[in-house]
Amino acid sequence: MSAQAERSDAPPVRDDDVVAMLMRQHGEIRNLFDEVESTTGEERKDAFRRLVRMLAVHETAEEEVVHPFARKAFGDAGLGVAERLEEERLAKEKLSALEDMDTEDAAFLPALLELRVDVMEHARAEERYEFTHLRRSADPERLAAMAKAVRAAEATAPTHPHPGVESGAKNMALGPMAAVMDRTRDAVRKAMGKDGGKG
Repeated sequence: MSAQAERSDAPPVRDDDVVAMLMRQHGEIRNLFDEVESTTGEERKDAFRRLVRMLAVHETAEEEVVHPFARKAFGDAGLGVAERLEEERLAKEKLSALEDMDTEDAAFLPALLELRVDVMEHARAEERYEFTHLRRSADPERLAAMAKAVRAAEATAPTHPHPGVESGAKNMALGPMAAVMDRTRDAVRKAMGKDGGKG
């Protein structure tokens, strides 16, 4: 039994509430940044690959489910959905550039830190605006349905960044093909025991 399961005061992990699920993922992303920064060699490469995958999948799910719902339900006034999408595009560009670097290159960690600052500011803005509105206005059934939709989007999401594919419509049109290519590339790299020269 895990330490969390033994502690009666620990909140249960909830996947039937989209806000709780995405907030937990934001924490996981923060932890992955920590892991990449604090390791070297193969451990850093592995942690970075997991970070890339987590960011790509997480952002795709938000772009397909959360942002369109927020824009439709609340309008864009005060929520900044357009700003969140632009932040995601810029983050994908930076992440894509980082994928082309050796993780031991002297320029890698400064570029990663820049990305981390951007991603964490982006996450805080989502939490402050979109997630707060969702929590206040959506009933538990809607939050559960959105969590289910996010999980479905994650299951078919690309595992690498694709700058320029930030809208729900573009993700629906291009995402499945990109996801198949990404997942095939990941499987080949894993089978060959290498990362194809990146990271």
